[in-house]
Amino acid sequence: MSDFPLFRDRIDAGEQLAQTISFVLTQPPLSTIDAQPIVYALPRGGIPVGLPVAQLLHCPLSILVAKKISHPKNPELAIGAVTADGNVLWAEETPFYIPHSRQGKAALAEAMAKAQAQLAQLTPACPEVSAEGAIAIIVDDGIATGMTIAVAAQALKAQNPAAILLCAPVAPHGLIPWLEQWGDRVIVLETPQSFMSVSRFYAEFPQVETEEALAYLQQHKEEVRGEG
Repeated sequence: MSDFPLFRDRIDAGEQLAQTISFVLTQPPLSTIDAQPIVYALPRGGIPVGLPVAQLLHCPLSILVAKKISHPKNPELAIGAVTADGNVLWAEETPFYIPHSRQGKAALAEAMAKAQAQLAQLTPACPEVSAEGAIAIIVDDGIATGMTIAVAAQALKAQNPAAILLCAPVAPHGLIPWLEQWGDRVIVLETPQSFMSVSRFYAEFPQVETEEALAYLQQHKEEVRGEG
């Protein structure tokens, strides 16, 4: 693994990812599915990555909010993830008693409240879409543990899409087989053996603020409306 960044910024990563996703959609078995693609970005970092994907595919850009559940005694350690609508996924190594403990339930409630608050902030800029029968393309700026994108895929599966794609510019090499169980296809541009953190692979990786996220979503919503 080279020390230099793989991507200039999230938009650059999204443009590269868009090309690969577009190609994969032209290949069997996805090419045989007559369905509209919908890009579901994981906020907030996944939104500027998902924007170029949705632009290239001329399809809607929406969001799917998932938050990590932090260990009660170590906030940096993710023991699971939850979506705003209550889909929960616990990490396999999480001790069985934690989800049922008072602290575990509190950690879950806190993560879900954060997810619901973010959903409320960003929903006004999103189009009204349904994943039913669609090709659901979940996009994030990188995958570290896989928990949030996996629980997002789990939530989407309940809406009966024609296919689910888990997509990111970068993820650990060893995580790919685990990710494959959550969707019909995993698309990751770079899978370094040595990972450490997603930010390491970007030259510029500032936090995406809510106002910026809203602007990207609104921009694409208006672009699609103009094309229509």
